[in-house]
Amino acid sequence: MTTQPTEQYQGPLAGVKVLDFSRILSGPYASMVLADLGAEIIKVEPIEHGDETRNFPPFQGSMSHYYIALNRCKKSIALDLKSPEGVQIAKELAAQSDIVLENFRPGVMDRLGLGYELLKTDHAALIYCSITGFGKESPHGNKPAFDIVAQALSGVMSVNCEPGQAPNKLGIPMGDMAGSIFSLFGVLAALHERNVTGQGRHVEIAMLDSLIALQGYLSQIYFVTGESPQPVGTQHPSIVPYGSFPTSDGHVIVACLVERFWHNFARSLGREDLIEDERFAKYEARLANRDTLTPIIHERMGQDTTDYWLARLTEFDVPNAPILSIGEALEQDHVAAQGLIETVTHPLDGDMKVVRGPIRFDGAGPKAATAPSRLGEDTQEVLRDLLGYSEEKIDGMRDRAVIGAAHVKQV
Repeated sequence: MTTQPTEQYQGPLAGVKVLDFSRILSGPYASMVLADLGAEIIKVEPIEHGDETRNFPPFQGSMSHYYIALNRCKKSIALDLKSPEGVQIAKELAAQSDIVLENFRPGVMDRLGLGYELLKTDHAALIYCSITGFGKESPHGNKPAFDIVAQALSGVMSVNCEPGQAPNKLGIPMGDMAGSIFSLFGVLAALHERNVTGQGRHVEIAMLDSLIALQGYLSQIYFVTGESPQPVGTQHPSIVPYGSFPTSDGHVIVACLVERFWHNFARSLGREDLIEDERFAKYEARLANRDTLTPIIHERMGQDTTDYWLARLTEFDVPNAPILSIGEALEQDHVAAQGLIETVTHPLDGDMKVVRGPIRFDGAGPKAATAPSRLGEDTQEVLRDLLGYSEEKIDGMRDRAVIGAAHVKQV
């Protein structure tokens, strides 16, 4: 794996070691954030094919776009965890780690001999994080879980569409990422506790639980009214006006979350009379008369262009935005100003652009990233430098297919 110049500050988790058995998205995103924060990540992958996402097109060189997006700043070792020697290596690495991360179905790590109860016996300070689809107590516990499954069962798909249209999944993999985000909360809290008590924890996160937790006010609407929120598209279930409004050549987002912004918006439309109209004067009235107010707004905004409205809404201090494509979003001035895109270089696969982590400390973002490793690229280095294995022993295990073949390292 290549090395690149780093900033002096290595991050608040410098010195923390993470042994990462996870794959696909929910675990790898979490370990990548930990890497951004300074932790050392050793990613354990199957010898035959590695993380399944290594095979998802499109590719840059040998690297899948999917794998690149979630696995920068990690070392890759390839182990046969079905062999006693492979499991022994994993145990030795876990004994040197602060955190073990996995996202298999419940019971898989126990069957491999790498479950929490076993590993904590000789390592009481170990923090062990398990991300599952549903949790071991769930009636769905042993079912396979992917992002779209969690979205469907969480209720969020039912409201992610225009009224009268078929339910749709969120455009980003929020089912997976919700599990990632809450696992980070749990792991970092457990690290803090361990600094006080010296004891580790088993942090358990279910993707479905996490996505339900992110329902926010939607669940409360159901609790308060007894009725499930209905889809409103880009609009808001309880705030009007809010959402996407058509212009003469496109659409503009407007978000009047507080009364001041509604007043400013009405003035920007040249319809100050709407402010005093009893049908629209208060939150509740505007919500009750959404179907009357919306056509008034559409008629006025449809008379002018998107650029006109973006300028006018900004002039009147109304929250607004254009609706950008992914490419437009990545190319916008904000991204450049914040330094959110970084180029990393792999000696065999070349330069790759990646999105940097968003967390800043004293104004600085994460240290310079390193390119994702090829499958097993760091196996020899890890076994030699961390576990003290001789070259002869490593060669023998490679010959017996306990570990994956080494890739040539260039710097």
